[in-house]
Amino acid sequence: MSELTVEEWVRTNKLASDNTEAATGKAGPADDMGAAAGPAADGAAVAAVRGFNRFYTNALGLLRGKYLDTPYSLTEARLLFELAQRDTSEVTDLRRTVDIDPGYLSRILARFESDGVIARQRSAADGRRQVIQLTGSGREVVAGLDTRSAEQVRDMLAALCDDDRRRLLDAMRVVTETLTGSPQPRGYLLREPRPGDMGWVVQRNGALYAEEFGWDASYEALVARIVADYVEKRDPVAEAAWIAEVDGVPAGCVFCVREDASTARLRLLLVEPWARGLGIGGRLVDEVLRFARRAGYSRITLWTNDVLADARRIYQRAGFTLDDESRHHSFGKDLTSQNWSRHL
Repeated sequence: MSELTVEEWVRTNKLASDNTEAATGKAGPADDMGAAAGPAADGAAVAAVRGFNRFYTNALGLLRGKYLDTPYSLTEARLLFELAQRDTSEVTDLRRTVDIDPGYLSRILARFESDGVIARQRSAADGRRQVIQLTGSGREVVAGLDTRSAEQVRDMLAALCDDDRRRLLDAMRVVTETLTGSPQPRGYLLREPRPGDMGWVVQRNGALYAEEFGWDASYEALVARIVADYVEKRDPVAEAAWIAEVDGVPAGCVFCVREDASTARLRLLLVEPWARGLGIGGRLVDEVLRFARRAGYSRITLWTNDVLADARRIYQRAGFTLDDESRHHSFGKDLTSQNWSRHL
């Protein structure tokens, strides 16, 4: 791809509405690239990024002649997509948005004009500036490119199972947010657990608590027993669990189980670090409280440790109060356990 390197493609590809550009975010794992450029740079990281660039450009067919078997190169298609986002564009704004060499841009625009896909005129506000807009023919070209791009990505995703598709989309999101430094506002949904989710609950609890608090494998064993008891003995009328999902990827969980006939217990509240700040933790706790009331409980309790400051704030906002605490040695650490509860 002589006209535009993969790295330049990643840098200039900013249109979130274009499927190909979403794929581009994946094509440049420049979070690794950025790390390699700093003091901790190592040859393996650089090689990994370059190897992935070669793989993904080949997967999208970007080195096989023109883009999507059209008369246009990737750079030209990128410009056409940008022009389609508004009625008119000034050349200076277009050059700044796409970050392209002025001479190269001039040659491409001349070709577009010759092909009848754009029209150019002087700006009414400033005669020194050129204003460009797509012609009817140009918009037909963009529509065709958009359809081909969507079909290409749709075919690629169709070959993946649901779990692999979610992992792929999550990885693309991480790359995009890491490179831009500006995560997009995101929503989430709460749903019932599906096959495989219970394994995720055990794995993520074990991994996160080890990473954040240094807890050993005995905590993961505890979580596994809690989850196994829930699956094997659950009373659907009195017990429930929820998985929080962001962009199709599990991002949190919580369980409501029976303590006794009048008391429910909240267990295993977890929110992934990358999903914190979205209000997921508070929403999960609220869902537990609503369910517990509907199930006829008059009181709810939970057990935690004082090092879990973020969770404690969520419980306090939800109306829980501290009943008692005691020191203990568990999960390889000296801890202070706490029992919290509230009336329903």
